[in-house]
Amino acid sequence: MQPLSGYSIGITAAPRREEFGASLERRGARIVYAPAIQLVPVSDDADLLTATARCLDGALDHVIVTTGIGFRGWLEAAEGWGLVNGLTRSLGRAEILALDAKAKSAIRACGLRESWVAPTERCAELSEHVRAQGSLAGKRIVVQVHGDPRPDLVDALRSGGADVIDVLVYRWVRPDDDGPLRRLVESTAAAMIDAITFTSAPAAISFLGAADDHGCGVQVRAALRDEVVVASVGPVTAVPLLAEGIAVLQPERARLGPLVREIVERVPARRGRAAEAAGHVLDVRGQAVVVDGRYVSLPGTGIALLRELARKPGHVVARPTLLRLLPGDGSDGHAVDVAIGRLRTAIGDPAIIQTVVKRGYRLAVADA
Repeated sequence: MQPLSGYSIGITAAPRREEFGASLERRGARIVYAPAIQLVPVSDDADLLTATARCLDGALDHVIVTTGIGFRGWLEAAEGWGLVNGLTRSLGRAEILALDAKAKSAIRACGLRESWVAPTERCAELSEHVRAQGSLAGKRIVVQVHGDPRPDLVDALRSGGADVIDVLVYRWVRPDDDGPLRRLVESTAAAMIDAITFTSAPAAISFLGAADDHGCGVQVRAALRDEVVVASVGPVTAVPLLAEGIAVLQPERARLGPLVREIVERVPARRGRAAEAAGHVLDVRGQAVVVDGRYVSLPGTGIALLRELARKPGHVVARPTLLRLLPGDGSDGHAVDVAIGRLRTAIGDPAIIQTVVKRGYRLAVADA
């Protein structure tokens, strides 16, 4: 088996989702694709043209580039307006700061040169670097953003007296087809997804907003704070999740490769359950179970029951508790017996799950 066999992972990214998903699939994961946002270019937007013209009106002191794709899109739009030569000259006379390596690469690809890159790729570092050079009063600072207006960065500079030109190259909106996103939200609310990944802050905001719109915001946040592993590509992406009190798994380097490695290491540790029952070794792995080395895929109801029984192996789980895990209105007490019977059949040996008369069920752990 692969390290992620049996685990389901949601991917909310649109760009590079196939590459990201394939890396996880090679390690055994089942991938659920549900783009949370789509980016809409605003190259024909009057606001972008106005911001570009402002950059040509006078000398610039600092230029902050937050995304590579956004910076390239801006210069492509300027080329369409016949302003690209003047814009690159104006930008080249200023100190150019880059949020990350992708922004740095885009700056150099356009024939310009950055003077500084944020060490840990946080927007706060950019404003701190500029502030460290002296008073901001009267400084003209360009902030290129992509999808997310970055009000924290812009406000931090304006509060110091700077004249900030914020350049929004793309806007983000919900996908035209939000069916996959709705289904991922519902799976998250029911904790039937083991981990969910985010590669941009707007995607995280959109995901939580979709949960609210579909009437399960409370359940989704509860699942993200407890059972479902939440993974972010970096600290900027994690901000709206942390603000909701949600713990976020982050790699040391904000890249997809390190994120995959973190998921491989941490998801089984968080979502796995191991137990010995009736002489068998059970490894409950997210949405499946391995019994004595035999991989058994279980339906949603079956895995929910088994996970509950495996929380404290050998302890009795009362029927009402198990009944709440089943679909329906919770009024059919016989439904628990039927569901347990199906689960026993699926895992191969009925003795693994023991009936405790008038109380409930337990894993048949010898020393419990």
